[in-house]
Amino acid sequence: MIDLEPMENDTEEIKWTDKKRWVLFALPWTFTRYSLTEDKLLIDSGLLVAKQEEILLYRILDITLTRNVFQRMSGLGTITIMAADKSTPAFEIKNIPNSKEVKNKLSDLVEAARDKKKIYSREIMGNMNVEEYV
Repeated sequence: MIDLEPMENDTEEIKWTDKKRWVLFALPWTFTRYSLTEDKLLIDSGLLVAKQEEILLYRILDITLTRNVFQRMSGLGTITIMAADKSTPAFEIKNIPNSKEVKNKLSDLVEAARDKKKIYSREIMGNMNVEEYV
């Protein structure tokens, strides 16, 4: 028999959570929710078939913020993330409010997660492989 009750230290504090929004009205009438903890980014989506993607923060390689004219008018933005993850190597956190602040928070948490795990990243510069300790 498997004990599925959470232990006291298993609950992670949510650092940020929000829903994907409609661009024109900035209303959260979608079935996609984003959550950010100290170690993970969670993407819950779907109504009839629920799906949850989990990306470990230390595996995130690049974060880009884009805001088209409609998003700027609505106070929204889209964060594009490249990760060293086989199931989700690239994805977007679409149409979220306060996108610049969320991007900065995500970036800080990625660096903290790498420091915590003492992970180094490999960056390819031209044809050379350069290993850099974070």
